[in-house]
Amino acid sequence: MFKNISFAIITLLLLSGQNAVWAQHQIPPAEIKNKMQWFADAKLGIFIHYGIYSVKGIDESWSFHNKKISYPDYMSQLQGLTASNYKPAQLAELIQQSGARYAVMTTKHHDGVALWDSKKGPLNVVKKTPAKRDLLKPLYDALRQRGVKVGAYFSLIDWSHPDYPGFLKDSSRYDIKTQPAKWSAFLTFMNGQLNELATQYNPDLWWFDGDWEHSAAEWDAPGIRKALLSHNPNTIINGRLQGYGDYDTPEQNFPVSRPGYNWWELCMTVNDNWGYQPQDKNFKTPYEIISIFTDAVSYGGNLLLDIGPKGDGSIPDEEVNILKELGAWNKKNGEGVFNTIAGMPQGHYYGASTMSKDSSVVYLFVPAKTSAPLLIKGLKNKIKKATVLGDNTPLTAKIVGKISWSAVPGLVYITVPEDKQDKYMSVVKIELEGKLDLYHGKGGFLTNE
Repeated sequence: MFKNISFAIITLLLLSGQNAVWAQHQIPPAEIKNKMQWFADAKLGIFIHYGIYSVKGIDESWSFHNKKISYPDYMSQLQGLTASNYKPAQLAELIQQSGARYAVMTTKHHDGVALWDSKKGPLNVVKKTPAKRDLLKPLYDALRQRGVKVGAYFSLIDWSHPDYPGFLKDSSRYDIKTQPAKWSAFLTFMNGQLNELATQYNPDLWWFDGDWEHSAAEWDAPGIRKALLSHNPNTIINGRLQGYGDYDTPEQNFPVSRPGYNWWELCMTVNDNWGYQPQDKNFKTPYEIISIFTDAVSYGGNLLLDIGPKGDGSIPDEEVNILKELGAWNKKNGEGVFNTIAGMPQGHYYGASTMSKDSSVVYLFVPAKTSAPLLIKGLKNKIKKATVLGDNTPLTAKIVGKISWSAVPGLVYITVPEDKQDKYMSVVKIELEGKLDLYHGKGGFLTNE
């Protein structure tokens, strides 16, 4: 993953102090609308960063690239990746319990270590680590058995491969403009690995990373897309393919306004690092995760929440707890999240919200222990019923400031009794007469005529 990222909604990306710009989308939304529907409905995915970097608990790939550790010391972790407590069925069960509809597993990070028995070179966990087994297939099988879509994270760059031009942050092996044959050899290797993954695992989603080091033409991004879609026309590709992906992937930092593209996903860690790092105890609380999640959904996006297994494959207790708490909340409140669309525009409700697909039901997200009534501005519809998810007791909707001669709607206040509130985030369901109709004007005044 990128390190030291700050995301700005105007498509500016700060990468290790250097500016990079997201490539413009080359794929018309109408062309991919149908295949994107499950992704739009899914809302929640779990990201799994697992690799040799989990052994010493250091930055994945970046630790040697940035010279925090020597390359030989980094690669010595191959001997420590036992996966002795890697239990794919239990992990898949935990992911399902979280409420996630898809999961993305690292198949190969920038260090070039493949988590399957790749025939394209010897650097993989089957040949080079004590694990001596494919770490992808049992997890993918277990996820699919539980109805969870599977995604494959794949780093386009490979700092370990001798035919790849990049290596350390201040050095490179060669210039691809002067040695095109060497670059072509690397692309053959890379595409060979992609073909292996497509053939053996048929991912529902491809999560590329590392595209910033070369242009779309140098990667042959259109060719990569064509090859993957020829294998599976319905597979989804993330936005890190130099403009040839299907959706945007802001990282770590939450956008302050709705992203402009049709589909997007916020990828975020449970603490401050992508892979397992034992010193990092800055875990987000369940409330913080849920509030981030509901904000993303209210903007019409998804949350891809990252966890990092230890070197032996076990999941830290803090991460297990977060996923279970998230799952319990989703079980109670999922109606307001999954299979919904973006909520009311900012200014109509000071909080996150979603809507049913026919726009006749609005869901308002309310932080726990809220004593003040909720306020909705500009609601022209009559309210048929208001309840808290998990409790069918009707709530009273009080209208204030509605003037008989004016078309401007009054303010709607709804009080949620404390004993009806969720311990993290309540969801108030408002059933409307007709589709949501909002007033967007500047008010009115009385004239003497």
